[in-house]
Amino acid sequence: MNPSEPIDVNALRARARRHIEQGAVTEGYAADRHAVLKMLNGALATELVCVLRYRRHHYMARGIHSQAVASEFLVHSNEELGHVDQIAERIVQLGGEPDFAPDTLIERSHAQYMEASTLVDMIKEDLVAERIAIDSYRHFIQYLSDQDPTTRRMLEGILAVEEEHADELADLLQRVPQEPAPAQQLLGLHAI
Repeated sequence: MNPSEPIDVNALRARARRHIEQGAVTEGYAADRHAVLKMLNGALATELVCVLRYRRHHYMARGIHSQAVASEFLVHSNEELGHVDQIAERIVQLGGEPDFAPDTLIERSHAQYMEASTLVDMIKEDLVAERIAIDSYRHFIQYLSDQDPTTRRMLEGILAVEEEHADELADLLQRVPQEPAPAQQLLGLHAI
């Protein structure tokens, strides 16, 4: 189709009737659908790992500053879960199946599941994961270009939220005092 030419309505109607079982995926879909579905399932796995890590950090946060930080972890977890829903819905629209299989989740995720034991380490691990997601989404958006504008717009919206999360975590990292090292480390003692 040449966008500068008028639409041939009869041809448009005929194309819409062919392969009707494919739903939203019409003959005009320009991207490699299988590659897009694979990338979307990778993004889905990444978001699921982020939901789980944020949830763990929410419940495990301890210390004088933990209440506000734990609340932020929960907000981020809920927003990541919203991304899971968006991505899963788009996978189905493209005729694929969202892969929620827990046994391969870590392998498919771009981000790692890092538990962390201190509040500062939790913030750092979540910030690292957000930075991974940001670069992953930028790459995916560049790959799609104009081939799949619906998926690209969805990813651009998710990317904006991930950048906001990274900014908030970087701010938290500046505001939360670094935990002092345990007394044994300060004195150079080793556990017996």
